Amino acid sequence: MRILLAEDDFASRKFMDKQLSRYGECDVMVDGEEAVDAFLMALEDDEPYDLVCLDVMMPVMDGYQVLKAIRDIESQRGIPKSKGVKVIMTTALNDERNVKMAFELGCEAYAGKPIDVEKFEKVLNKLGLI
Repeated sequence: MRILLAEDDFASRKFMDKQLSRYGECDVMVDGEEAVDAFLMALEDDEPYDLVCLDVMMPVMDGYQVLKAIRDIESQRGIPKSKGVKVIMTTALNDERNVKMAFELGCEAYAGKPIDVEKFEKVLNKLGLI
């Protein structure tokens, strides 16, 4: 599985990278713009990501802007929703407004921080990624 992790906090980034690397190759970005660039490069190289994990609060572009950009890119390239990358928002913002916005923009799951590894694995399994 190819995984893109976008997380600006060092401790969270290390933790998530360690967890996700058990399931496949994990590319790590520290801001939203890097994440969109990496997503585009992977598509252009015909090696798309299977999973994108996005923090909401990141510099340059926040996670919502990245999610919207990813879904716009997929739409522009004619990628059907059923074939689009699976996106999990990983954030400390667990209020109803933020969760609702993420799903409206097209995420498949929303994982509150601190990440519960057991619950996260269940989500990956439910999404058919592991």
